[in-house]
Amino acid sequence: MGNVAVVVGGGIGGLAVAIGLRRVGWEVRVVERTSVLDDAGAGISLAANGLRALDALGVGEAVREAARGQYTGGTRTPEGGWLTRMDGAVLEKAVGTPIMGIARSTLHRLLRASLPGEVLLIGSEVESVQRIDHGRVRVGCADRVLEADLVVAADGIGSTVRGLLFPTHPGPAYSGSTVLRAITEPAMDLRSDFELTWGRGAEFGHIALRDGRAEWHAVLNLPAGTRFPDPLAELRRRFRDWHDPIPALLDATRPNAVLHHDVHELSRPLPSYTLGRIALLGDAAHAMTPHLGQGACQALEDAVTLASALATEPTVEAALARYDVERRPRSQAVARAARQAGRMGQRLSHPLAVALRNTAMRLTPPGAATRMILRHHAWVPPQLN
Repeated sequence: MGNVAVVVGGGIGGLAVAIGLRRVGWEVRVVERTSVLDDAGAGISLAANGLRALDALGVGEAVREAARGQYTGGTRTPEGGWLTRMDGAVLEKAVGTPIMGIARSTLHRLLRASLPGEVLLIGSEVESVQRIDHGRVRVGCADRVLEADLVVAADGIGSTVRGLLFPTHPGPAYSGSTVLRAITEPAMDLRSDFELTWGRGAEFGHIALRDGRAEWHAVLNLPAGTRFPDPLAELRRRFRDWHDPIPALLDATRPNAVLHHDVHELSRPLPSYTLGRIALLGDAAHAMTPHLGQGACQALEDAVTLASALATEPTVEAALARYDVERRPRSQAVARAARQAGRMGQRLSHPLAVALRNTAMRLTPPGAATRMILRHHAWVPPQLN
């Protein structure tokens, strides 16, 4: 088996698989199209499955030290009433760790710190991927040509490589929701570690970070491409009557810190995550809505599973076949569950449907809610030799 890999994309999934491949003896180059690593993004919640994947990659301890455990909070109505309460201690007892909140920029930096500097090629966009002699793959960039025994496409929801491999696939579809998010500038005196609030066709949530700041997000049912001249002012208008600390979070945000993205997903599942010696990973393979907070966690699972398969199978082809068999059913099931969670949560707008949902949530026993969470969090990574 050859041992030279090119990873397309330097986000969470791409960096994670590069770390995993190096741990099992592969030479790796990560090709990232952006020329400046500004680590744009807000915050992220890492569940037990994502944290276990990071442990397998050898960076779990560093991530935990930089993150904040989510022990308190839950889901509320705009008036402030509780639909469900979070008990992070119960979850920690069940799976060994609480959910952890961390800034995306911090996670990116910690992952990059586990790689030699020369591994990352920035400002280089992939334009072509083609098979050459003896099963090797040639990756054509605007400024260079690379050859490898394996190509891992971790180039996100708009994946160039996915389009080359599956030209008849429709690609990402708009979910009907758009998300605005930011990290507050000063520290916040928050009463809980994590909250979601569901209104009619709208959601507001926050994550408390270790340094005292908070990440917040607002999800709205709007036509694709909707943009506001002053996003922060628009959110203050929409959420002015919602419970504390929502207005305070918006007041603690710089206007130029607000990010706005439409939420897309691969609503038509891919028939395979591999073709020849090319593997798709993360959003390139299974972009999902954010309603379960599993997008990054599934990419981390992908990274560890692929590295393990390459370490234990006799050929690259056998390793990729195993990767597809192990990852495609699980990740696509999580994507379906995330879509359903959105339909029953933030996407609901009819008053009667919202009232029925809220009643059902209040009546759900805490144990049942914990069991639903464990379906996705209770994943054990394979060993990396």
